[in-house]
Amino acid sequence: MVNITSKQKNKMIDLKTKLSRRELTIGSWITIGSPSIAEIMANSGFDWLTIDMEHSAITLNVAQNLTRVIELCHCSPLVRIGDNDPVLIKRIMDTGAHGIIVPMINNRSEAERAVAATKYPPVGMRGVGLTRAQKYGYDFEGYKEWNQSNSIVIVQIEHIDAVNNLEEILSVNGVDGFLVGPYDLSASLGVPGDFDHSSLLEALDHISYISKQLGSLSGYHVIPTDFCFVEEKIEQGYQFIAHSLDILFLGNECRKSTSQWKNIIKKKIK
Repeated sequence: MVNITSKQKNKMIDLKTKLSRRELTIGSWITIGSPSIAEIMANSGFDWLTIDMEHSAITLNVAQNLTRVIELCHCSPLVRIGDNDPVLIKRIMDTGAHGIIVPMINNRSEAERAVAATKYPPVGMRGVGLTRAQKYGYDFEGYKEWNQSNSIVIVQIEHIDAVNNLEEILSVNGVDGFLVGPYDLSASLGVPGDFDHSSLLEALDHISYISKQLGSLSGYHVIPTDFCFVEEKIEQGYQFIAHSLDILFLGNECRKSTSQWKNIIKKKIK
């Protein structure tokens, strides 16, 4: 079974450096537990791909296989966990994921908990196991060094409480940046899916102001597949952008194709 050592990982993929330099990176979201989908997307030019274990049927075993495929395609695999659970985070990191995206981080203590679960002592509290990440015991020392310095923790800002506590959340050592979850943020304001509502726009303005004041890595999950929305977020200064997700890319292309051939058939019938 092919595995990648920590030294190869540092040489091949250095997403952490790009994030620390506030370079623009664009990734996407995987909700279908298919290695083929992961391989297709990883070979499409994304800087990183997030395996979604919050809103999908993807299991831990499937997540490990997707992580392996993404990494072997020279793309950085991240995992959006379902809960800020130290045991879950430990097991995800042991699959070889390069980092985690943690939903619903609303205060400083929750951010600290996520970082601690990702890093080994004395930095954090992650338990030691010998699995794929450590090359099944062969490269623990190399992985330990990589993990402490290069593993990635992105917190999701998707509740108004998080917006109000943003400065203290982003001041936590080990938090590499944040990702705005627009749907849940709008829902917490009582206007789910209304992205033009004044209360949501005010919240986004506050997020932008605080992140620029702190010089933090700012991210946003753009749901539509149309690239004009990504371009808009780039213009607004976001540097860590998730562009849509597998099911929408697939579904939109299928509907586009069926619409075209249905129109051709209609013209021929007339």
